[in-house]
Amino acid sequence: MDTTQPTDQQRSADRRRRELLEAADRVVLRDGPHASMNAIAAEAGITKPILYRHFGDKGGLYAALAKRHTDALLASLRAAVDAPADRRERVEATLDTYLAAIEARPQVYRFLMHPAEIGGGEQGFDVGRHSAPLLRRMGEELAQVIEERLDLGPGSQQLARVWGHGIVGMMHAAGDWWLGERPCSRAELVRSLADLLWGRLAAAGDKVGGPGF
Repeated sequence: MDTTQPTDQQRSADRRRRELLEAADRVVLRDGPHASMNAIAAEAGITKPILYRHFGDKGGLYAALAKRHTDALLASLRAAVDAPADRRERVEATLDTYLAAIEARPQVYRFLMHPAEIGGGEQGFDVGRHSAPLLRRMGEELAQVIEERLDLGPGSQQLARVWGHGIVGMMHAAGDWWLGERPCSRAELVRSLADLLWGRLAAAGDKVGGPGF
């Protein structure tokens, strides 16, 4: 008997988990960082203890939602990097993809990056403890893209990680400021950030045997 195949019970549990995450998404889109476990349970048509059974606590639910949205964002960023265009256009497309994502779903972004204290005894999040792993994962993913595509010379792996985390930090900080104040258009912000990055990125050659950038 092949024990690697999911059982009917496991498939049912996975399906139910997806349904609960979709319900949580709807509440987050409505309430942003003020989304509560009570509201999510009500949206899903279940009691809060059942929600806890699937995710443990709000931190567990947050982690599941964060993975769901980070997976989708990283796939979009990879597609922008792989688009058939010159390097400058792909740099701008990657920046724009990130900014478009937070602009399209600002409540989701605020839930993930600016969790609020909830009334009624329900605790909010420690922002740094919960959001830092998301940014770190994005930094490592971008570092891998850079390292496999660009010839950065000696110490290329370490430099790629510096660049990856640095670029993600820049995107996050600039995007957070821009989403809150809207001081310029998204296109203007993209051009300005690309200008900041462009010097060394323009000079680096493609890695021999790599997919190119």
